[in-house]
This record gives sequence, structure tokens and C-alpha cells, in this order.
Amino acid sequence: MKIEEKIRLITRNTEEVVKIDEIKPLFERKKKPNSYIGFELSGRLHIGNGLLVAMKMLDMIKAGVNFTVFLADWHSWVNNKLDGDLEKIRIAGEYFKEGYKALGLTEDKVTYRWSHELASDSDYWATLIKVSKNTSLNRVLRALPVMGRSMETKEIESAWLYYPAMQAADIFYMDIDIAYGGMDQRKAHMIARDCAKNLGKPKPIAVHTPLLTGLTGAGSKMDADGDPDMVKIEAKMSKSKPETCIFIHDTEADLKRKMKTAFCPAKVVEGNPITDIVKHVIFAREDKVSLEIKRPEKFGGDMEYIKYVDLEKDYVAGKLHPMDLKNAVAVELGKILEPVHKYFEKKPEKLDALDNMIAGTKKTR
Repeated sequence: MKIEEKIRLITRNTEEVVKIDEIKPLFERKKKPNSYIGFELSGRLHIGNGLLVAMKMLDMIKAGVNFTVFLADWHSWVNNKLDGDLEKIRIAGEYFKEGYKALGLTEDKVTYRWSHELASDSDYWATLIKVSKNTSLNRVLRALPVMGRSMETKEIESAWLYYPAMQAADIFYMDIDIAYGGMDQRKAHMIARDCAKNLGKPKPIAVHTPLLTGLTGAGSKMDADGDPDMVKIEAKMSKSKPETCIFIHDTEADLKRKMKTAFCPAKVVEGNPITDIVKHVIFAREDKVSLEIKRPEKFGGDMEYIKYVDLEKDYVAGKLHPMDLKNAVAVELGKILEPVHKYFEKKPEKLDALDNMIAGTKKTR
């Protein structure tokens, strides 16, 4: 495969790549670069952290990259996921692994690693200290909102301050050439790039895909600093808000129910979660060439779109009704997720263990 095609695969359906012009030299000096994405471990996967991310990982693999799925149990512990219970976090991690396998990330394609494996090595902690010594406290504090923390919080656990340095140390310790994540990972990736030279390491290329908006929409709120990145982070699809989130396990009936109340203003695409899904999930798949809109003849009859730009143009012009679009998206997502449903029908153990653990956690609160 030509390098130009590898670059196309790595950069397509991304919001930002830092820096694109570093990709070609990387492949010229390294036949199979290393890439990774790290996950905090808690509830069920949704189409943002599951489907969209899996699509990009498969792009990377197709481009000839060695890919690691990093199950960040220690990071989840630091961030008090699942009450900071490592046993529960690892149950969630086993489910994540199964979920990504259902999405095509089988162990012959990717390497699965746990953060506790790195934490057992003193060299990892030495790397973390080196990162910390080359990063200001203010820079670390600015990176903390990636954890869902607000700096207005009165009691900040000192453990939280390790988190951004841990993320950078992960990259250097695993010899990562391309760090991948959502836009919420940008600040941590920039820390790694900025301190790489002082650690005698090459700067990792940072690939960022969009954050899918939750079904209630982005709204117009801004954080106290007016940071647009924080608006996107706060509005992103989250498993902690199940009715505003589309899980990879949702049936077509679930999808249609959620779509009915989803934010989808007529003629508006900015902050619209449904057009987000069409653009970044449905039309972002290389094996998908169209989206069919079913509607009665009295409302114009059926329509078929083969490009997102054409659909957006009609939607903004009012030629495509929000409910017609919602119904089409529900049907299409149902088809896309069908292989995942079949996978878990055959192998339900990890999903059942996760659900039972979460149900038990709720009862003890």
C-alpha cells in the first residue's frame, strides 16, 4: 500500500491530526508504527466510544499500524470509576475487550494491554516523574477536565494530578508513534508532544476523532473560561445518561424510542446529534454507499443519499423532515449493530457480569 493511501486511512473522519506532515516521514523510517488508544473502564460501550472508535482503529490497522487497545484500569481507579473499586473496574475492562472484539477488533488484529502491567515496572514511574518535571502545574490543571473534573471543585484529590502525566508516560513507555483518542484527549496528547524532546523521545503524532453529541444536543452553554473544547466534552454522548446515549447493544426498538425525543431541530445541523451520527458514523464507513429515507408519497416518497453533503444540504433547506431522518438513522444503526448483537447472544458472559456488577453497585448506594 502506498504511503498516500495510508495517510488517507489514518486521517479520514478525524477532527484533527497533529501533525499530518509527520505521518509520511514516520512510515519512511518505520515500516509498522505503533499506535494506541486508552479507555477508562466503567459501563456499556456506546456508538461514540465503541462504534466510531472501532472504525478508526480498523482504519489504522488497514494502514499497517501495530495497534494497542489500552485498558486503563489504574487510570479508572485514579478517576474513581465504579467507586474506585479495582475489581469492578477489571470486570468492566473484560467487557470492553469483548465489546471491541464484537466490533471487529479481534486479538489477531490488536494487542490488549492493561495499565496495571505498566504500573508494575519502576521504569514506567521513572518516565512519569520525567514527564512531571517537564510539565508545569498549571498545564496539568488545564488537562484535568478530560477526566470530567471542573477546577471549581473545592476538594481535588492529589491523585488526580498524576493523571495527565500517566497518559504521557503510557505513550513513551509503550513506544507509541501515533496516539489516538477523541478530542477530549487533546490536552494530554499535547503534553506528551511538548515534553518529548526533553525526554529524548520522538513527538507522537496525535489523531483525534470527533466526540458524538448526546441525544439532548450540544446546547449553547459555555464553561467559565469560554473553552469550546469543554462544551464539546460536556455535551458528548455519555453512558452515565442512558436515555441520551445509543449503546452498541440497543435494538431497533430501543433506537426508535430514543430517536423520538432526540434533539433534532429542523434545518439545523450545528449541535445536532442525529446529523452528527449520519456524518461521522453512517457515511464514515467505507463499505456504506447510501442512506435510504422511507416516507409516504404524500410527503415526497422515498429518497436515497450517497453523500452526506447532499443530505445536509436538503436538511438545511427543509426538504428533509427531522422525523424522517430519525427513522432512517434508527433503521440503519440497527443494521450496523446487528453483528454486535449476534456476537453477544453467543457470548453473553462478560456483558452479564458487567450488568450484574453495576446493578449490585447501585443497590449498595
